[in-house]
Amino acid sequence: MHSAVSVIMAKRDGGELSDEQIDWVVDGFTRGEVADEQMSALAMAILLRGMNRREIARWTGAMIESGQRMSFADLPRPTVDKHSTGGVGDKITLPLAPLVAACGAAVPQLSGRGLGHTGGTLDKLESIPGWRADVPVADMRRILADPAIGAVICAAGADLAPADKRLYALRDVTGTVESIPLIASSIMSKKIAEGTAALVLDVKVGAGAFMKTLDAARELATAMVELGTDAGLRTVALLTAMDTPLGRTAGNALEVAETVEVLSGGGPADVVELTLALAREMLAQAGIHDIDPADVLADGRAMDHWKAMIRAQGGDPDAALPAAAHTEIVTAERSGTLTRLDAMGVGLAAWRLGAGRARQGDPVQFGAGVEMHAKPGDAVVAGQPLLTLHTDTSEAFAAAREALRDACAIDAAQPAPGPVVPASIVLDRIAP
Repeated sequence: MHSAVSVIMAKRDGGELSDEQIDWVVDGFTRGEVADEQMSALAMAILLRGMNRREIARWTGAMIESGQRMSFADLPRPTVDKHSTGGVGDKITLPLAPLVAACGAAVPQLSGRGLGHTGGTLDKLESIPGWRADVPVADMRRILADPAIGAVICAAGADLAPADKRLYALRDVTGTVESIPLIASSIMSKKIAEGTAALVLDVKVGAGAFMKTLDAARELATAMVELGTDAGLRTVALLTAMDTPLGRTAGNALEVAETVEVLSGGGPADVVELTLALAREMLAQAGIHDIDPADVLADGRAMDHWKAMIRAQGGDPDAALPAAAHTEIVTAERSGTLTRLDAMGVGLAAWRLGAGRARQGDPVQFGAGVEMHAKPGDAVVAGQPLLTLHTDTSEAFAAAREALRDACAIDAAQPAPGPVVPASIVLDRIAP
């Protein structure tokens, strides 16, 4: 006979949990027989003692079995999804899903809302008038099967890995978010239950990411690729840089506007680079090898799918986006070369301006955020705008400025003549 205390003590003392212990404790937690404080204690023990590959796989499977599984195996096109571990200015899902759909795959993209300094994909899309995040499964199937659309970005249903949703809320308030086994099982339980045939993971590394070092990011990516592979899900991971924000905006409507720029054939080079890198990986995992996503982005087909996708979820892709009531400009204090723009500082500033939330369920301001007028490597002149802060609550400017106090560094030397060649965003690739 199992008990919550015996399972906690086993992991606390560095032991391996048996399959039976894992199944019992996750099922008991789902049904309310294992109390929140007991699961919190177990989460802390897992954070401190870790889990091996078998334990993580069984834990993930138990999370999946706590709810229902979806399947898109009967669709007339191959399915592939993408997941990002979260960063600042990370709007990549927005142009990526319609781009991959325009190349012939079906993209059932289950996304989340932002918490803290990392923005949420659903918050960004909800800044589009009329757009809705909740899509019934029957509507998902219809949209994914339609060759003119082929992509859905929506919230996960309440019956998809419900044990993980409860555990995630506990981890957030008990200092156990950083546990790699729990991060990996949380992400992969939902992705496996979602029923897609292939998955590409974008694991962020750096100051603005949960994983600050390449070693930690590789450990997380490897754990997730192993989980997907063991479950029969074709999975690959890219490790991508998050010391500097992606693109030139961090916020909700601001990032949607930047997405439209990318789909129109423009946009920041780093956003385009990462969108295409992930698109190529997704298409390869889906078995589509005869099309270059760069061509599809350039000729307008991806934009057509974007507009169709937004309309299919009730939105108006041509409507004006919300704009903040107040703006304030942060200027360069000296002339020279911008050498650092810290992702965490920018993310915290956007959060304090109203673009993010401190607790699940808090409202966000759709027009709030940070607009960046220079990126590392650019020459700047004293007094020129570096950042524009956007918010509906002008009293938030002081807190945002404090978050940005050490975020920018300017070297007095001017950059070498010629175009700036940025380092590649993709740092590594993890495959089975």
